[in-house]
Amino acid sequence: MEKWLKLAIEIQSLAQNGLEYSNNVYDIERYKRLREIAAEMLEMKTGISVEKVKDLFCNETGYQTPKLDTRAAIFKDNKILLVHENNGTWSLPGGWVDVLETVKSNTIKEVKEETGLDVITKKIIAIQDRNKHNKPIYAYGVCKIFVLCDVIGGKFEKNIETTETEYFSIDNLPLLAEEKNNKEQIEMCFRAAKDENWKVEFE
Repeated sequence: MEKWLKLAIEIQSLAQNGLEYSNNVYDIERYKRLREIAAEMLEMKTGISVEKVKDLFCNETGYQTPKLDTRAAIFKDNKILLVHENNGTWSLPGGWVDVLETVKSNTIKEVKEETGLDVITKKIIAIQDRNKHNKPIYAYGVCKIFVLCDVIGGKFEKNIETTETEYFSIDNLPLLAEEKNNKEQIEMCFRAAKDENWKVEFE
């Protein structure tokens, strides 16, 4: 990660934490300005409008911690299930862990919502720092959790997030949603599915 981005992330984190715990009106104004500076740094380097940066980067309250994202790895005939997203790219079914959900229940829920399938979770494949593996770099932390699953029922149903599902071999992957999963991560899922003694990869 480039140094300027690390600094922007740190400034944003300090500002958000300050806004959570400060009662002094002058300090609150200073922390708000620090948030703006972090957003302006990102706008200058990325070309994304400062309004969009604020929406993605400076819209939370409370002590800043990484977000959780679960991704389900589902196999059939040595092929992995991917969902076709509205933007034309493909990804492992999954998404942000919602309030009141666990990693397990969220994985099951996301698969049902995006594919119509009912699954059971078998094992954790990996827990990764998203910014070490996926592009573009996000200005906040994300822990990606890959979960091996088995299908026990259901069928694809039309939904607002995906247009279709399909199983792919590792040698015939479609255009991937690189911000969510890349070929390296999918190859890792293939290895985990074949290895009964797979040990969780984490960092």
